[in-house]
Amino acid sequence: MKIQTFSILAGSAACNSRCPYCVSKMTPPQGITMKEPEVNWRNFRKACLLAQHSGVTTAMITGKGEPILFPDQITKYLDAMAEFEFPMVELQTNGILMAEDRAKYDNHLRDWYAKGMTTIAVSIAHYEPEKNRQIFLPHKKSHIDLPGLVDYLHETGFSVRLACVLADGFICNSKSLEELISFAKGNKVEQLTVRPVNKPENNKDKAVHEWIINHHLKEEQKADIKSYLSEKGHQLMQLVHSATIYDVGGQNVCMTDSLTLDSNSEDIRQLIFFPDGHLRYDWQYEGAVIL
Repeated sequence: MKIQTFSILAGSAACNSRCPYCVSKMTPPQGITMKEPEVNWRNFRKACLLAQHSGVTTAMITGKGEPILFPDQITKYLDAMAEFEFPMVELQTNGILMAEDRAKYDNHLRDWYAKGMTTIAVSIAHYEPEKNRQIFLPHKKSHIDLPGLVDYLHETGFSVRLACVLADGFICNSKSLEELISFAKGNKVEQLTVRPVNKPENNKDKAVHEWIINHHLKEEQKADIKSYLSEKGHQLMQLVHSATIYDVGGQNVCMTDSLTLDSNSEDIRQLIFFPDGHLRYDWQYEGAVIL
């Protein structure tokens, strides 16, 4: 059995953004509430051992909400996994708190870097601030200074990945993708990941379901994007679950999807640790449990 990524759920379901395609709302809570949970550290060590024995090189701290709302818990996770020496340790975040309250998070970020964190993956929907505001902060007048955040993270020592959800009316064709790639390269972003907006089979939220139905990419839009990457990019690597990495004019671009399960393969895309001690390999099916 091969495992691609070890995902660690930090924090709670609480979030400071209002994404209309919120994954947390679409999938079962599986014990995650709005309160900071107690962590089953014994089982976390078991999960780290399994990941290590399965050859995992990347540990990703993520959440059902925004993980850095609980920065001290992230520090505890880093301390607990230190003995396993995962080469790559990443954090998935919307980046809003880092940008808006730098004074509060600066010491945390520098501490996390010292404890082995390598990459900050910032969720985006576009390269234009107004488009990002519409997705993440519709209740505010403006979005964060994304180029400023990228510069700050670089200054702190991190590599940066921009993780963009492709949706109709946002990044939805080769032209807008080309502009996004230009933005990433211009800001010296190490990695850009793009994935079409998607919904699980058993969507738990009607409003989210309707937004995705109205904004999912049509087949011709997907074909246009894939054709652009094939023609303008040089394929570097094919990963499991159909993820493909390209070099496009010197910019690393990964085209992937939201698929977690492949019933025809024993390979696992994500080993997912939940704070209550459960270890799963899918977000939507509660039966996909190892521990």
